[in-house]
Amino acid sequence: MKLRRGPLRAALGLALLPLLLEPAGAVEPISLGLAIAGAAASALTGFISYPRLYCYFRECCLQLHDRRAAAALQENLDKKLFGQHLVSKAVVKAVKGFLNNSNAKKPLALSLHGWTGTGKNFVSKIVAESIYKRGLQSKYVHQFVATLHFPHAHSINLYKDQLQSWIRGNVSICPRSLFIFDEMDKMHAGLIDSIKPFLDYYELLDGVSYRQAIFIFLSNAGAEKITEVALDFWRNGKRREDIQLTDIQNALSVSVFNNKNSGFWHSTLIDRNLIDYFVPFLPLEYKHVKMCVRVEIQSRGYVVDEDILTRIADEMTYFPREERIYSDKGCKTVDAKLDYYYDF
Repeated sequence: MKLRRGPLRAALGLALLPLLLEPAGAVEPISLGLAIAGAAASALTGFISYPRLYCYFRECCLQLHDRRAAAALQENLDKKLFGQHLVSKAVVKAVKGFLNNSNAKKPLALSLHGWTGTGKNFVSKIVAESIYKRGLQSKYVHQFVATLHFPHAHSINLYKDQLQSWIRGNVSICPRSLFIFDEMDKMHAGLIDSIKPFLDYYELLDGVSYRQAIFIFLSNAGAEKITEVALDFWRNGKRREDIQLTDIQNALSVSVFNNKNSGFWHSTLIDRNLIDYFVPFLPLEYKHVKMCVRVEIQSRGYVVDEDILTRIADEMTYFPREERIYSDKGCKTVDAKLDYYYDF
C-alpha cells in the first residue's frame, strides 16, 4: 500500500527514525507494529507529538511535565507524610517554584535533617517519583551513600574527581538530573565541597549548564537542635503545628556547619549560601507512629486491627526518658513489627 503524503506519512517516518538511526544490535525489543500503530494514531488525532510518542517507549529526561510533577508531589506528601508540616511546606514550595521557573539562576539544593525514621529518604523518594515515572529507578536519578560510595578517608581526592566526572557526565545527558546524597553525617569533611561549582550561580561550566539539576542531601546532623526547638514548644504548651521554618532553619544551618561529625563541617556550600533550604524533620510522636502503622497495614491489603496497631505503637521506645514524647526510631521499624504480628 502506497502511503499518501501528509501528517500520517510524516508521523510514521518520525516513529521509525530512532530505529533506523541506531545500529542493528542496539535496537531495543520494541514492537515495530506498536510503534507504527502509535504513529498512525498520532497523525489521525493530531495532538500526540513525536517526542511524546518516543518517550512512551523509552524513558526521557524530565518524563513528567513540570506542573504535573509539582501537583503529584503535593498530593503524595499530603497523603503519605505524617507529622512533618514544615517539610511539606518547604519541599513543595521549593520544588514547585523551581520546576516552574524557566530561568533558574542556579540548581536547587535541599538539605534534609532529622532523626532516623522521620521520613528523609521517604521524601526524596517522593520527589523522584514526582518527576520521573520510574522514580528512584530512573536513569536520571543518582543516589550516593557515604559509607558505600566514599568509605575510605585516604581516597578523598579520588572520590572528588570521580564525583565531579559523574555529575558533569549525567547533567550533560539530562539537564534535569536528580542527585541524592545520603548519610551526609558520615561523609568525610571536605568531599562535598568538590561539587561547589555545580551548585553556584554559573550560566555555563565548560559548556554545560547545571541550572536545571536538583541536589538533595540527607543527614542526621542537626537532629538534636530540631528536637530542642520541638521540646521547647511542647514544654511551653505550644502546638507542634505552630513551629515555623524560621524558628529552626538558621540555628540548624549553624549547627550543621559547626558539627565536626558532619560532611558539611565548615563546608563552602553553607558558607556561600548555596543550600537553598535546610529542611527540619521533627521527631515523630506516638500518634504519628500509629498513622504509619495504619497506612502500612492498609498498603498490604489487610483490614486494620486496632488492637495490633496500638500494641505496635506501644512497643516503640520514646524519649526523653521522663516525658516519652518522641519515637527514637520514628517509623523505621514499623514494617518489621508488622511481619511479626501478621502472617504474611
